Amino acid sequence: MSDTKFAQLLASKKIDPRRLLVASRLIERLTREDRTIRLAKRRAKSSEGDKAEKDTRKPHTGRPVTPRALGAALTGGTVSGPTKSRLLRAVNRLLEQKKQDLVDLKALF
Repeated sequence: MSDTKFAQLLASKKIDPRRLLVASRLIERLTREDRTIRLAKRRAKSSEGDKAEKDTRKPHTGRPVTPRALGAALTGGTVSGPTKSRLLRAVNRLLEQKKQDLVDLKALF
């Protein structure tokens, strides 16, 4: 299992992969604020003439890391860019809870 950089990092930091799934689900969950951001973006796109207010906030994706994607990352399979970012956010959330230093994407993959 520890043949990839990702699996080695999880083993060295003592992070359970099941906790990654839960953390990702909590991070990526859509909130009421995310829905209002998307609504404002849709309304601004439909009016097009009025470009006065530009919202720079980004909503959550609403797509957590799946067990299949986690398995591919642990065994060295192909993982897309957005999935790598979701895994990074989940790992950093768990490291933050453990009061450890955060990692970057190059350290994971």
